[in-house]
Amino acid sequence: MNHLIEFDKLQWNEPVLGLRYKVFSCGNQVIKLVEFSEGFIEHDWCKKGHAGYVLDGEFSIDYKGNVERYKKSDVIFIPSGEQDKHKAILGKGEKVTLLLFEVIET
Repeated sequence: MNHLIEFDKLQWNEPVLGLRYKVFSCGNQVIKLVEFSEGFIEHDWCKKGHAGYVLDGEFSIDYKGNVERYKKSDVIFIPSGEQDKHKAILGKGEKVTLLLFEVIET
């Protein structure tokens, strides 16, 4: 197995306006290169757990009314579950690139 993840060789997935991502997975572990940009609206609360690193840009996350701001080089840890449900928020002209680490729960 090659242990180098070459995101530049993976295709972008663009499921909705303002969101694109590349995915590497092995077993129950997932690493995503994610870009959120203006126009992205997260309609439903996310209850998945994430650990992430902000590679570039800035954005906010709404944790049930408690909004936290993140910028380049910040590290984020969000436990899974109802208590930490969240939504990404991008302001006008904002764009952020993240590296997200997730474990697929079985």
